[in-house]
Amino acid sequence: MNLFSPNIAKSRKLEYSIGFSILLFIFKILFSSSDSFLYHFANEFIVFFTLYFWLLYLIDFVHTKLRSPLQLVLNVGILAALFFFFVAMSTMIFDLKTFTPHQNFITSIFSLIISFICFIAAAYIFSAFRELFFLRQKRDPKTYFNTMIVFFVFLFFSNLLIKIDQEFDYPKNAFYIVALILISINSLRVAWIAFLTKRQKIYLLILSVVLGILFGFNFSFSLEENILTKILVDLSPGFHSVLSLMMIYGTIYFGVIFFTTLFHLPTAEAFDRKAEEVTSFRDLTKLVTQVLDFKELANTITQVTTKVCNSDSAWLVVIDKEEYDLVSINNIGYVEADELSKKILESLNDETESLITLNRDMTEVSLKNDLQKFNFSWIVIAPLKIHEKQKGFLFAARQKDFPFDDDDKKAIEAFSDYASVAMENAMLIEESIEKERLEKELDVAREVQYKILPSETPKYKNVDISAMFIPAFEVGGDYYDFFELDDDHLGVVMADVSGKGISAAFIMAEVKGVFKSLSSVIFDPHDLLVKVNAILSESLDSKNFVTAIYGVLNLKSGKFNFVRCGHTPLILISEGRAERFTPMGLGLGLDNSEKFSDTLKQMEIQLKNNDILTLYTDGIPESQNAHLEDFGYERFENILIENSYLSTDEISNKVMANLTTFSKDNMQNDDITLLIMKWISNNKIVGEN
Repeated sequence: MNLFSPNIAKSRKLEYSIGFSILLFIFKILFSSSDSFLYHFANEFIVFFTLYFWLLYLIDFVHTKLRSPLQLVLNVGILAALFFFFVAMSTMIFDLKTFTPHQNFITSIFSLIISFICFIAAAYIFSAFRELFFLRQKRDPKTYFNTMIVFFVFLFFSNLLIKIDQEFDYPKNAFYIVALILISINSLRVAWIAFLTKRQKIYLLILSVVLGILFGFNFSFSLEENILTKILVDLSPGFHSVLSLMMIYGTIYFGVIFFTTLFHLPTAEAFDRKAEEVTSFRDLTKLVTQVLDFKELANTITQVTTKVCNSDSAWLVVIDKEEYDLVSINNIGYVEADELSKKILESLNDETESLITLNRDMTEVSLKNDLQKFNFSWIVIAPLKIHEKQKGFLFAARQKDFPFDDDDKKAIEAFSDYASVAMENAMLIEESIEKERLEKELDVAREVQYKILPSETPKYKNVDISAMFIPAFEVGGDYYDFFELDDDHLGVVMADVSGKGISAAFIMAEVKGVFKSLSSVIFDPHDLLVKVNAILSESLDSKNFVTAIYGVLNLKSGKFNFVRCGHTPLILISEGRAERFTPMGLGLGLDNSEKFSDTLKQMEIQLKNNDILTLYTDGIPESQNAHLEDFGYERFENILIENSYLSTDEISNKVMANLTTFSKDNMQNDDITLLIMKWISNNKIVGEN
């Protein structure tokens, strides 16, 4: 149970405190000092509850406003000095022999004002002692503190027993001694000192000396007869006894603080360093997850390395394309750090797998006379590794002639690990950005590709046409199209642009525009392809070319005249047999001389009833299974033969079903385009109108 945590709102505690203070003020004004027991009983109870509610309020106030224990200690010192000031001031103003708190109205008001100031000051000091007692405690020690409070209360009310009988003072003395013992025990609860920095501990050491002396003087004043003692005894003998005990509490407590702080000073620097390391690691952890710029994080790492490891300089070098790149420096010039790191790393050759420590003699041997510019006695080098591969080095250098200890080296290694993680994150982010860029490029390429391809196949009485396009994950440059040249002739083209991605898609768009424009003015396939090659040769660079088949189908006679520019063979299925047609021809854009026209051969095929012409891209025969075996031409032709009695849509579906089953365990790397034309006319007329 906590005696000072009742379920009362903070504002209500202040109301009760002010209310009881007003009640006490009125009581003291209306009733002069009396020896009656009833007066003292009422007086002590009003004072007790006034003090209790002020304690409740100030405990909440101190707890919520506490920013630093040193600030709390300083506030306690100021209030302790206030008591000392009141003793000195009252002695100068009033005559001790003739002064009584109720001598006249002025002395009564003065006594009450001083009493209430001391009242609230004592409540704040006690609240501060309580806050410091519980500060940084791992276990709940409230039992010890509450027991001490109980004996404080017993001491407070034990003065009433003396009013009954002057000789009945042994309970007061017993409570005083027990409370004193409990104060001594509770004064040992100073765990919060260990968490102060060295500078704060030195400051606390000075404060504890001053406050210990100040509380000692105040305690001695409380035992002497002086103006303040007269005022406080008149206010409440119980409060005077408790205040005297609090002065002893302060004397003992700050004495304990002095010796505890003194014993902590030798290890304060090591503790500060560990605390700084923990803080630095925590901050770096946040930065690694939040900061996307590797250079910004590298600057933080070199600054922290210099600060935490007591080094004079630090710098970070990364390996980029087998070259040493200096990305961050701290307390050293760029040129100096660059030269020093390169010469050290070159002299060490491959001996950089783990942490390396170099002293002045070792570095002088490595750097010859160049070390005079750098003036470092010790240098530590920690490698940056990503997946067991060296990606850089973190350097820490010290001018003073004492080596880096094990803690320094461990910290430097830890910081190099953080740099490695940050570097890996930067690489992953860069890859992610590149991947996102490629995906956006892919989306644009797919959109271009779908807009270029015809939305539907043409419908004719004598020929059944089916076209199917299945894009790969990486967009290629497959293209097919139909051109209605006149009522009796249909132009058909299938092309494949070299390369992948958006560049292939844009070339494909250009190819479509060229074919669409020229097919309307040039009827002969040979002449048309020669003109197409001339145009594309001017726009395509040396790395790009286009393979194509272009033909013209006579919709009445069934004659198909075509040329082939380096494309996959045209397949004819006729009377249960497959025949491949591969007339000569160079790819479009490869040669703009007469050689292209001379090597380009035109062929004519006379289609018979149920004959099937198949145009396709290399995505079909070159599809592979898990064993990297090609789908091949024979397998493709057999499927066409076996299903030649079906419609072209059904044949296309059969081809794709077999192709999917074959390559199900291997990713599709190229677009698949299939165009099938089946001649279904029984017209025996040969010739062209």
